[in-house]
Amino acid sequence: MGVVSKKVSEGKLLTAEQARDVVAKAMPEGDFRDRRVLLIVPDGTRTAPVGTMFKAIHDQIGGTAAALDVMIALGTHQAMSEEAIEQRLEISHNERTGPYASVQFFNHAWDDPGALRNIGTLSTEEISDLSGGLFEMDVPVEVNAKLFDYDQIVIIGPVFPHEVVGFSGGNKYIFPGVGGPQVLNFFHWLGAVITTPKIIGHKWTPVRKVVDRAGSMVKIPKLAFCMVVESNGMSGLFAGPVEEAWSAAADLSAERHIRIEPKPFHTILACAPEMYDELWTAGKCMYKLEPVLADGGELIIYAPHISDVCIAHGETIESVGYHCRDYFLKQWDCFKDKPWGALAHCVHVKGLGTYENGVETPRAEVTLATQISEAKCQQINLGYRDPAGINPADYANREDDGILLVPHAGERLFRLANPPAWA
Repeated sequence: MGVVSKKVSEGKLLTAEQARDVVAKAMPEGDFRDRRVLLIVPDGTRTAPVGTMFKAIHDQIGGTAAALDVMIALGTHQAMSEEAIEQRLEISHNERTGPYASVQFFNHAWDDPGALRNIGTLSTEEISDLSGGLFEMDVPVEVNAKLFDYDQIVIIGPVFPHEVVGFSGGNKYIFPGVGGPQVLNFFHWLGAVITTPKIIGHKWTPVRKVVDRAGSMVKIPKLAFCMVVESNGMSGLFAGPVEEAWSAAADLSAERHIRIEPKPFHTILACAPEMYDELWTAGKCMYKLEPVLADGGELIIYAPHISDVCIAHGETIESVGYHCRDYFLKQWDCFKDKPWGALAHCVHVKGLGTYENGVETPRAEVTLATQISEAKCQQINLGYRDPAGINPADYANREDDGILLVPHAGERLFRLANPPAWA
C-alpha cells in the first residue's frame, strides 16, 4: 500500500468528510475484520483533531474489528485521567458509555519495568553508524508490552518541527511515545549533543535514524495517519506505511510550520498555551524560537498557569539545573549517571553557550514568568520575572524595535533568512 493523502491550500482546512475519505481508503473494512487494533494517539500536549480521526476510524472498522482500543503515547509525560482522554478523543462521557463503551483506554507506563517488553538491542556498531560516530554503545530497546496483544497498530498524530528528532510524528509515537527509558534517554541526549538549532526543522537527522531503526524492531503491522495541523484543524493528512506517511507530512510541515524572519530579536515574549502544564513541555517555547533570538538577548517564557518544573524528572532537573551542552560534556564524569533525557531537556531550554575555565557563558538568557518562584528559578539557573508585571500587549507589533510577541508558542518554528553558523 502506498500513501493515501489529502491536502488543501494554505489558509484552508480539511473537512471531516475529507478525513473520513482518507480513512476509508487507507483502512478498507474487510482488511480489519476480526482483527485486534490498537490506536496510538498523542496526549494533551499536542494540538491535533484526534477526535476527528478516532471517530472516523471507529465508524469505519469499529463494528467488525475484534477490538479497537486506544493507548496514549505519553513518553515520560503524566498519565491522563479517563475524563482527559475523553476530551482528547472529543467524546462525551455519555458517548464513552454508549457507542464507545467497548473501547479500552490505556496510558503508557514508561517507568514500570513490568509494563515493558525488551525487543532487542541496538548494537555498538549500529549506534556508531546511526549517530555518525558520536556514540559507541549498546542501547536496549523496550516497548509497552500491551502492543503485542494486538494484530495491528495505527498511529495517529501531528507532524511539527521538533527539537530532538527534527520533525515529530511517525515512529516517534512508538519511541519515545510507548517506549522504554533506555532508548529514550539515549536519543534525547544524542539530539542535545548535536544541538537543537541543527536538529529542529531538519528532516533527516541522526535521531530520526535511531527512532526509525527502533521502530523497525516492532514487528506488528503498523499504519500511520500523519496530520499537518493548523488552527486546530488539518491542512494535510497522510496515511500509509509509517515512514512514507511521515515523510510526506514532514515535507508539508516544512512549508506550513516554519516562519522566516529577516533579523533576530533581542527580546521575545513566548506565550505558552495551557496544554503545556509544566516547564518540561513549555520549554518548546525556547526550542522553536532560539534560532531568531539575538546574541545576548532574552527569551521570556510567559506561562502564568505553570507551577511545576517537571513532575517526572523534577528531582534530577532541580539538582543539576539548566545549562548549556558543554557545561555537562566538560564535566561528564559528574553527570553521566543522571538520566540523559532530563539532561537533554536542560540543554534544550538553556540554549547554546560555552563553558571554559569553570565559567559558563550562555549565548542568550532564558527567563521564566510563571508561578515558579524566584528562588527556584535561581536554583535551576534560569531568570525570573513576575508574570503579574507583564502585559503581553506591550510586546505586540514591535518587530521593528527588535521585540517579538508569540501568542501560541511551541509549535511553529522561527528561523532567520540568513542563519548564523551555529544554526
